[in-house]
Amino acid sequence: MQSSNASLSAHAYRIRRFALRMGEVQGQGYIGQALGMADILAVTYCHAMNFRPEDPAWEGRDRFLLSHGHYAIAHYAALIEAGIISEDELETYGCDDSRLPMSGMATYTPGMEISGGSLGQGLSIGVGMALGLRHKKNPAFVYNSMSDGELDEGSTWEAAMSAAHHQLGNLIVMVDINNQQADGNSNQVMRFEPIADKWNAFGWFVQRINGNDIDAVKQAFDAARNHPEKQPRVILCDTLMGKGVPFLEAREKNHFIRVDPPEWQEAIAILDASQSGSAK
Repeated sequence: MQSSNASLSAHAYRIRRFALRMGEVQGQGYIGQALGMADILAVTYCHAMNFRPEDPAWEGRDRFLLSHGHYAIAHYAALIEAGIISEDELETYGCDDSRLPMSGMATYTPGMEISGGSLGQGLSIGVGMALGLRHKKNPAFVYNSMSDGELDEGSTWEAAMSAAHHQLGNLIVMVDINNQQADGNSNQVMRFEPIADKWNAFGWFVQRINGNDIDAVKQAFDAARNHPEKQPRVILCDTLMGKGVPFLEAREKNHFIRVDPPEWQEAIAILDASQSGSAK
């Protein structure tokens, strides 16, 4: 599908808003990541991916793997925006018997391909899926979304080496580089720079972009899908946690955040005002 930058920005706004509404249900969660990833997810689901909302198991679909399963609130918001999940369900987020548990589980949620986490597993699964699709002569792409914290895991690099060896041109990886994980700044827990050079040395087609710039994200996805060489593709996305809500952007630690009850509606009001201003 094709979308203008303006329409993709509107999709990203709604993804952020859906995530905040889900976060309000529990009063806490991985909302910083959801706000930071919204632009990437908007381009993924509303521009790049091939799927049928009414048939999430359609064999011809592109696969989206949420390796960082704790980002589920972001993925649910994108699935709602894509029409795969009803907006009515967001009020059940994290509740008993909900199809939207706080960590992503494939057995519960339509459109959720894998149960993400422990971290470092998604790329390995993605390599297997990409090999399987090629064996079946299915032209679908596999998109693997992962975090910079997963760069600490040896399984990530084993999978990266395997993907290049098998020349998996149908595998596209997005790494959310927000430089934060549970134990602190990702680059201090385990230094990962120069990260572009490392992926390049492993034989991947590498792009590094501002993951909160819709036009840059859109161009990167187009380049990844259309890259002519038989290489796996990685898009390194520098993002700002809490993007779009300044008082959340400013928090020093926002890997998992609790928000005071009045602040949820304040955050939504900020988003709404920003979207209203950009539409003028």
